Amino acid sequence: MNQRLERLVRRTQAQARVPALSVALHRADRPLWTFTVGGTGNDNPLGPDTVFRIGSVTKTLTAVLVMQCRDDGLLDLDDPIGRHLDVPAHGTATVRRLLSHTAGVQREPYGDIWDTLHSPDVPELLADLARIERALPPARRFHYSNLGLALLGHAVARLRGGTWAEVLADRVLRPLGLSSTTVHPGPSAATGFLVDAYSDHARPEPRLDLGALGPAAQLWSTATDMARWAAFLADPAVLDPSGAVLAPATLDEMRWPLTTTDEVSWQAGFGLGLILLPQRAADPAAAGERIVHVGHDGAMPGFLSSVYARRGGTGTPGAMGCAVLGSSGTAGETNDLPHRLLAAAVEDDPAEVAAWVPGEAPPPAYRSVLGPWWGEGFPFVFFWRDGALRARAADAPAGAPPAVFAPLPDRPDVLRTVSGRETGELLRLTRDGAGRVVRMHWATYRFTRTQETFDGVTTYEL
Repeated sequence: MNQRLERLVRRTQAQARVPALSVALHRADRPLWTFTVGGTGNDNPLGPDTVFRIGSVTKTLTAVLVMQCRDDGLLDLDDPIGRHLDVPAHGTATVRRLLSHTAGVQREPYGDIWDTLHSPDVPELLADLARIERALPPARRFHYSNLGLALLGHAVARLRGGTWAEVLADRVLRPLGLSSTTVHPGPSAATGFLVDAYSDHARPEPRLDLGALGPAAQLWSTATDMARWAAFLADPAVLDPSGAVLAPATLDEMRWPLTTTDEVSWQAGFGLGLILLPQRAADPAAAGERIVHVGHDGAMPGFLSSVYARRGGTGTPGAMGCAVLGSSGTAGETNDLPHRLLAAAVEDDPAEVAAWVPGEAPPPAYRSVLGPWWGEGFPFVFFWRDGALRARAADAPAGAPPAVFAPLPDRPDVLRTVSGRETGELLRLTRDGAGRVVRMHWATYRFTRTQETFDGVTTYEL
C-alpha cells in the first residue's frame, strides 16, 4: 500500500510543481505513515517535522473553541455576536451563522488587506465593522468569511479571559499533543512560493502576520500534527477518550451539514466550522454506504494545505485522518490529494473485519418490540444491538445508519430517538394485558405488526 501512496504523492508534487510536499496518514489500527518530497527552499532539510502554513485549516480549531464555550454554558449558538463582543455594527449575526458561513457578513475586514498586506489589530478590526457591508441577508446562502471566524475567535478569547492564541494552546493544542502547531513559525519552517505559470522559477512569498485575523488563518503546523487533528475530527473518542477537549456528541453536531457550498452540483456541504465532502465507495456492492470526508482546506501566500478525516464505509478504520501540506500557493492539486490517499488506503489496506461475538440478551421489557413492524404502509425492522433498541426501514441500504433509541429515565415505555431517522422524536409503546408491545407510535405515526391503512384496516400480514 505504501508504494501506491508514495507514488500518488510523488506524481502530485511533480505534476503540480510543488517545491515541498509533506503528507501524513493517521489511522487507529496502523502506525502513522509520513512521506515528504521536494525541498524546503532554505537551509533546513525537508522532513516530517517541517512546518508549513496551514491557512484556513485554523478555522477548524477555532470552531472547536467555540463549541467548548457552548458546552460549558458560556454562549448559545443562537446568541448574537454582539452579546459577547462590543461591536459598533453587525452585532446581530449569530454564532451559528458565523460558524457555518451563512451570516452574510463580507469576506474580509475593511480595506484591501491582501493588497496592502496590513492586517488590523483587534481594536481596529472591531471599530472598522461600522465600515463594512452585510453582503447578504442572514441565512440566504453560504458566503465564506474570514472576518466572521475572526470575530468568533475574539469572542472566545473574551469569554475565557485570554488571547485567542493562549486559549487555543491551553484548551486544544496541549491536550491533544499538537506540539508542532504554533501561531508563529519556528526555524524549521518551509519557504512558501509562487511558482511561475510559464517557467520553472519559484518566487518566495512574504510571510504575513494576520494580526486580528489570526483565528481564521494564522497557524503553522506539520503534516503529522494535522493528520492527528483530522483523526480527532473523525473519531474523538480515540484521540480524546476522556472528552477533555470536546464530547463526541458535539463533534457529531459539528459534522451535520447546515448548508451546501455549491448550488450547482450540491457535492459539498458545510457544518459548524467543517467542510463536508460526500464520497463514493470504490466497491459497487457498497454503493449505498454513507462515506464523508470532514475537514478543511487552507491557503496563504506560498502555501496550500488540505486536512481531512474519513468517516463511514466498509473498511474505513477508526481515527482515520490525512494531511497534505505544500509550499506552492497555486498548486490546486494539493487539495485533491488527501481524498485520493484516504480512498486508496482503505481500498488497498482496509480495516480488519472484527469477529462477531454474542452479546447480552435484550431487556425483557423490550423483547416483544423486536422484529418486523409496519408504519405508513412500509415495513421496518426493530432490533437490539450494542445495548440499545434500533430500527431501520426494511429496504434501507446496509450501510445506512439505523435509528437508535434511549428510554426516558422515568418512563421506560417512552423512548427518545437519539440518532438516525427521526432524531429527537419519541417512540411510545402500547402493551396488551400480558405486557406485550402490540402497537407503537414513532413521531406520532402508528406502527403495527400488520400492514394497515391509516384508518386501521389490515391489508397484509407477515
